[in-house]
Amino acid sequence: MTRAALLLALLCIGAGWGFTQPLAKIAVSEGYRGFGIIVWQFAIGVFVLGVITALRGRRLPLGRAPLALYAVVALIGTVLPNAASYQAAVYLPAGIISICISLVPILAFPVALLMRLDRFGWVRFTGLALGLAGVLMIVVPGSSLPDRAMLAAVPLALIAPLCYAFEGNIVAKWGTFGLDPIQVLLGASVVGILFAVPLAFVTGQWITPPAVFRAPDWAIVVSSAIHAFAYAAYVGMVGRAGPVFAVQVAYLVTGFGVLWAMAILGEAYSGWIWASLALMFAGMFLVQPRKIRRAAAAALVPPGPSANI
Repeated sequence: MTRAALLLALLCIGAGWGFTQPLAKIAVSEGYRGFGIIVWQFAIGVFVLGVITALRGRRLPLGRAPLALYAVVALIGTVLPNAASYQAAVYLPAGIISICISLVPILAFPVALLMRLDRFGWVRFTGLALGLAGVLMIVVPGSSLPDRAMLAAVPLALIAPLCYAFEGNIVAKWGTFGLDPIQVLLGASVVGILFAVPLAFVTGQWITPPAVFRAPDWAIVVSSAIHAFAYAAYVGMVGRAGPVFAVQVAYLVTGFGVLWAMAILGEAYSGWIWASLALMFAGMFLVQPRKIRRAAAAALVPPGPSANI
């Protein structure tokens, strides 16, 4: 592929993933909640990724090590972050959640230091500081959010990027036992159903598919399908252009997430929010992975409220 074709593909992937942000807001608009939505995300993910895996002539290993990997990715890559993100989506504008998700590469830096996977550097520390300053621009000024009551939901929106930061570093440290990213996500979707179904029933969040689909139902189906196809395209992008190029999609996901929220949901943001977005982008640029190994691990952590199905 030419560089222009790669850039176009990256743009399409970013636009697709960004589109899932307002869809998450629509999904919770009439009473559906996290664990119930996650069950059907997993189910749709098993179908779509299973078909892709079969067409590629691959199988799904079920040994002890792969099962442990599937469980980790399912829990900290989907169940916990998505449950928090969908709850945050009940209260926060979709664009704010998109901005918070952009913290993934920024938070990955201190997590990497904690796990002794990286060395301290002042440039990347500056990126971390800019990201945190961006968060403060959301929560401190009195005019940053449409309603100050929304402040209580901001910590919920920060759980997902923290989980994804840990997930990426765990994969970077222990690897994927020879499995490719699509196999890992398929296995995580299969194992994740075992976690999500009981949680959905216990919390009263189980969703029985209705006879006639409404907007939230279609939002769940469409966002899950978009993610599966976008993820497959992203993995292909990693193979063709390299992980360092491919992970730049994070900028596009955040940007498109904000733009889609404005176009579809009619959201509007204060100057503080736009300044926060600018600081987040600057922070992402400064802390982006310097090692191919860590960038490759990011292939398992595509950004978004339904980042891993």
